[in-house]
Amino acid sequence: MKLIDNIHLRLKDDLATEIHSGSRLSIAASCFSIYAFEELKEQLADVEELRFIFTSPTFVTEKANKQKREFYIPRLNRERSLYGSEFEIKLRNELSQRAIARECAEWIRRKACFKSNRTGEYMQGFINIDDKNYTPINGFTTVDLGCERGNNAYSMVIKTETPHSQQFLALFDQLWNDSAKMQVVTDEVLDNITNAYKENAPDFLYFVTLYNIFREFLDDLSEDTLPNEATGFKDSVIWNKLYNFQKDACLAIINKLEKYNGCILADSVGLGKTFTALSVIKYYENRNKSVLVLCPKKLNDNWITYRSNYLNNPIVADRLRYDVLYHTDLSRQSGVSNGLDLTHINWSAYDLVVIDESHNFRNGGKVTTDENDENPRENRYLQLLNKVIRKGVKTKVLMLSATPVNNRFNDLKNQIALAYEGNSENIDGLLNTSSSIDDIFRQAQTEYNRWSKFPPEERTTKRLLERLSFDFFEVLDSVTIARSRKHIEQYYDTTDIGKFPTRLTPIARRPHLTDLDSAINYNDIYLLLSVLNLAIYTPSDFILPSRLSKYVNITSEEDYSGLTMKGRERGIRKLMSINLLKRLESSVNSFRLSLNRILGFISATVDKINSLDAGQGNTRTTVDEYDFSSGLDLDEQEDIFIGGKKTQITLEDMDYIGWKKYLDKDIETLKLLLLMLADITPEHDSKLLQLIDDLRHKFTNPINGNNKKVIIFTAFSDTAEYLYDNLAERIKEKHNLHTALITGSSEAKSTVRIPGRQRIKLDFNTLLTLFSPLSKEKAALLPDVNEEIDVLIATDCISEGQNLQDCDYLINYDIHWNPVRIIQRFGRIDRIGSRNDVIQLVNYWPDMDLDEYIDLKGRVEARMKVSVMTSTGDDNPISPEEKGDLEYRREQLKRLQNEVVDIEEMNTGISIMDLGLNEFRLDLLAYMQDNPNIEHTPFGLHAVVPASAGYPPGVVYVLKNRNNGVNIDHKNRLHPFYMVYISAACHAEQSEASVNVGNSNHSQIFINHLQPKELLDCMRLLCKGKETPDMDICQEFNRITRDGKNMQHYSDLLGDSIASIINVKAESDIDSFLSGVQGSLFTEEIKGLDDFELICFLVIHNL
Repeated sequence: MKLIDNIHLRLKDDLATEIHSGSRLSIAASCFSIYAFEELKEQLADVEELRFIFTSPTFVTEKANKQKREFYIPRLNRERSLYGSEFEIKLRNELSQRAIARECAEWIRRKACFKSNRTGEYMQGFINIDDKNYTPINGFTTVDLGCERGNNAYSMVIKTETPHSQQFLALFDQLWNDSAKMQVVTDEVLDNITNAYKENAPDFLYFVTLYNIFREFLDDLSEDTLPNEATGFKDSVIWNKLYNFQKDACLAIINKLEKYNGCILADSVGLGKTFTALSVIKYYENRNKSVLVLCPKKLNDNWITYRSNYLNNPIVADRLRYDVLYHTDLSRQSGVSNGLDLTHINWSAYDLVVIDESHNFRNGGKVTTDENDENPRENRYLQLLNKVIRKGVKTKVLMLSATPVNNRFNDLKNQIALAYEGNSENIDGLLNTSSSIDDIFRQAQTEYNRWSKFPPEERTTKRLLERLSFDFFEVLDSVTIARSRKHIEQYYDTTDIGKFPTRLTPIARRPHLTDLDSAINYNDIYLLLSVLNLAIYTPSDFILPSRLSKYVNITSEEDYSGLTMKGRERGIRKLMSINLLKRLESSVNSFRLSLNRILGFISATVDKINSLDAGQGNTRTTVDEYDFSSGLDLDEQEDIFIGGKKTQITLEDMDYIGWKKYLDKDIETLKLLLLMLADITPEHDSKLLQLIDDLRHKFTNPINGNNKKVIIFTAFSDTAEYLYDNLAERIKEKHNLHTALITGSSEAKSTVRIPGRQRIKLDFNTLLTLFSPLSKEKAALLPDVNEEIDVLIATDCISEGQNLQDCDYLINYDIHWNPVRIIQRFGRIDRIGSRNDVIQLVNYWPDMDLDEYIDLKGRVEARMKVSVMTSTGDDNPISPEEKGDLEYRREQLKRLQNEVVDIEEMNTGISIMDLGLNEFRLDLLAYMQDNPNIEHTPFGLHAVVPASAGYPPGVVYVLKNRNNGVNIDHKNRLHPFYMVYISAACHAEQSEASVNVGNSNHSQIFINHLQPKELLDCMRLLCKGKETPDMDICQEFNRITRDGKNMQHYSDLLGDSIASIINVKAESDIDSFLSGVQGSLFTEEIKGLDDFELICFLVIHNL
């Protein structure tokens, strides 16, 4: 008898002396490792045979119920031990697994037979060599051989010889021949070992990665939160009109609505959020749920069309039945909206509310009072929360917005709060976060505030994202979907869809006001506008002190934007003054109309005063409000009546004589302006003449084939009418092309006359179908109509939610003050699936320096927000907030002069685009339905793909950390899994994350572990859909590595990748320490290779 302690004498060394040519081995052990074979392969090469018994069920046919995880997981670990146990990770990380597995498999085919205990009976392990016995043995691994330490406190093995060994020899033979207890599993062992060295398809490796990272997601799945396909929604017309990325979004939205009760769809402009939302509505309507769409009034026609029995409704067969109401209806107590009586409507009975342009609710709840500080009124947000969402049935909330965040994370929180009814406890338990949602957003805003103080060159989006916690991304991932056009182009197969067209450099026009030398110019007008007081809009400034008690709180300066009568008046005065600037910039005609309207209003008021002064009027004559909505753009029309009631002031309570002096002065200025503008007729309107010239050039020099289509956008319906009146017949006569006018505030017009339909009016949607026949499916909707429209003049009523990509040329006749609106306009033609190769944006800018124009607007705003009797033009500085807003607009408008900017790039930091991981979970879910056995896949597998533009030669390593200290700051969203893309050499095209590391041959971290979304996107692009190995590149890789025998280079790169993770962790610890965060430096020591397990790796190789 001999005692082997695996310290002074290793089991491996003793076995090596006992195994010789012709030996017969019998092993009963819990597992078999190819690395144990590698240690003894020289001795095992010439043995007579190996008989191996797995002492617990392993690779047996009757698999255990997966619900019994305490049994199933140990068994899975035993099976995976073929490729190395948990204590042989270091060996596996040397990447020699492929070569060893190949040798081992060949040896097994010649020498070995494996059987497994198929019962639940416990069997102790032992080894028999000829007439020698070693006992006890746990597994056949390098730990059991004494080559690795493992986690055993001691490992004592007793060696016996004949006659003591005879009982073990007989016991093994008895077990081996007991067919009731044993099942032959040699083929299963070989199949599994073969997996370790066969060529793997990139597609398979992608799903191996997803399975390991997201397997907990599969365990947590509930049928209740997954789309129920039995509803038949995938057979609907709308589902089959969706692109692949829209289908992904639809399924993800349903999952989020069911699990979290809400979701924000924030895909970029041009990605079809409306159709995606319609598919979600169809799903819930198929389940007999009641749906409400809340939208701005300007988007009404769009939503109404898709639920109506109209010929021009492309999804009419789906028979959608949702209600459509406006955001403003939330504050109305009576009246009719879209055929619904608001007095009787049951707001609380909707199962799903779809909020289009949900960013309008980003400021959260607020209660206001009237001018007497009475009658508290909830704003629209609280009305929505209290009477639609909290009350009645459980209401799910789907929000649509391309810009859900402005410049603070609370914008996002307020919208998400609609999903959890404003009570954070409703969602905290559903989120996989360590903090409450309130704390998460508080911490995120703190990090944003710190980041915003960085120098501009350091204030990158990447830097901000690295500062945010895992919990913040978990919230985003749970309740938002936000993809950019770049993401869709790069990571989705758009072969069948088409592509985004190429954007040509924008053309900038700066036409003069007129071609008349003697006429007024812009600077003259600005000078006259600067002396306008517009006191007509602020009568409360002139109430006699003795009568102020009748108008309680009228003088409060608490909030000039609308909480008091005085505040609201100043807001309107400011709005009207800025509106004059906007309308001048739009067209001389719109400006002239505004001057006449204001002049008429002031003159009528002066007449009242004169009558009263002459003793002819009623002493109780009141000053009533003007119809302010006339002449405003669509955004301002929706906001003008927020807060307070109409102004009602009795003239006898006013210093109307003093007021009249200001009114008379304004009348004089307005009349002078109108006189100086009188000569500027359409024939002398330089801007109109420039437009005519641009249209003529476009018609004679199309940029895509013979495509002559043009959209002309303007903010004002007056300008649109003016353009139509002066262009439509001219274009028809000279170019034989039809023109249409759509303003949303008046009836649509067109030069089209359809034979047989002369007396039938062409409505809004029919005109759009004739303008963009391919995208609007004219062949199916209007098959008998041959006419088309080539020029569309429109306001912002169609700047959202419309697919007009048949057109390739868009003219902004005026520049909307909100830069986002310019991008939304261009998004009508800048859409995926366009048949045009290129598209052109033409912007008509004011005929003055942009800085001067923006500063002028700022000065006017500051002057108009105070009393006309105290304003000097010098003592009203712009507030820091207003200054920041002006600077933001200045920066973005300057960019728009030279380039087309994506909407997600408009904000100066906060963007939630392309951060979600849900599409990967959905990928895995779909794959698992047909491939449930992926869980048996060994660790350490690889696939090879060719390098391409943007993806240099290198390796993507997928690792699992066995030490929680690496993620102590909660920055890695995939923890305990880590991904690193390391390039093998320097490359010109490096990502922002590229960092030199390690000792390998010029290795660089191309994408680091703190960018898991980018890494998974990369793997998806390089692997998904490639279901067979690329044998040419695999053979080249095998040649270089000598069939896996020489993997030192890739093992070094793995070491460098792990070093990069540790370095980032160390830098983060130091940053936190220096920032005053409590805690010790390096509280968890990370050793390196031993702390990371290699799951798989993707080799990106040059052909």
